[in-house]
Amino acid sequence: MPENFSLATEILEIVWINILLSGDNAVLIALACRGLPKERRRQGVMLGALLGVLLRVGFTLIVVQLLEVPTLKIIGALMLIAIAIKLPNEKIDQSKIAAKPDLWGAVTAIVLADAVMSLDNVVAIAAAAHGSLHLIVFGVLLSAPLVMFGADALMKILDRLPILIFAGAGILGFEAGELAAGDPFLARFGEPPPHFAAFAGAAGCLLVLALAMLWKVGASRSEKRGA
Repeated sequence: MPENFSLATEILEIVWINILLSGDNAVLIALACRGLPKERRRQGVMLGALLGVLLRVGFTLIVVQLLEVPTLKIIGALMLIAIAIKLPNEKIDQSKIAAKPDLWGAVTAIVLADAVMSLDNVVAIAAAAHGSLHLIVFGVLLSAPLVMFGADALMKILDRLPILIFAGAGILGFEAGELAAGDPFLARFGEPPPHFAAFAGAAGCLLVLALAMLWKVGASRSEKRGA
């Protein structure tokens, strides 16, 4: 039973992280396809999202292998912390996303942009999966239809309940702490203390939430002064 619960928790973490970090990708898909005729728009969304998911799975499998190299887990953890802190304060610049008039032009734009924008998804999913290739593939494929078909609904929910974004940032911070704690480089300093990974995860979670909140408060004050 505990093993099944742990597996379910890891799957939910991967799905939730992928949904949160794919919000910009979902907007990108919608904007790239907005210039297509209505009958072609659904095809563009489906093809672009499908190819983007396959690309992300491939990148994630590569990253999982690279994370076995000493110090790369620590570097990945620092990247995750930066991503998590930015997550509740991120805004998508829609002016840089051009509508494409033809199907394959839209699909190509989606795939190229997805390849550039998916580094955060890849590192986060690799960390949450703890090296399990099956979990990576299953989690990404499970969340893909949610992103493809429910992007608008998801964005509305997150706009109304920003606490969910902070919760996602906290999860990323926890995964970052656990990821850093498992770096082979640290083994050179001897056996880690009991529950070291859990404590590192909790520290990462608290650090991310504190810094994200400070950023949010600072940005709000700046906007008020600017107004």
